[in-house]
Amino acid sequence: VESIIYTDIGRDGMLSGINVESTVKLAQALTIPVIASGGLSNMADIEALCAVEDEGVEGVICGRAIYSGDLDFAAAQERADELNG
Repeated sequence: VESIIYTDIGRDGMLSGINVESTVKLAQALTIPVIASGGLSNMADIEALCAVEDEGVEGVICGRAIYSGDLDFAAAQERADELNG
């Protein structure tokens, strides 16, 4: 296993924001990276996840936020690169 995808199913597809706290708790309990999923809504979520990269959070799955137009993928990737490049 190279990494774990942690999906907060209560937030999945709801655009209600990533459950950063629970994602970090899981990442701290493991020795492999965690990929966040469920609830991504905007650039603030991207920035919040970048802030906890050192805790073991490796990435995020973007779905509905891109399809709905709430998040521009290229801009989000650029911002993540700025913060954690």
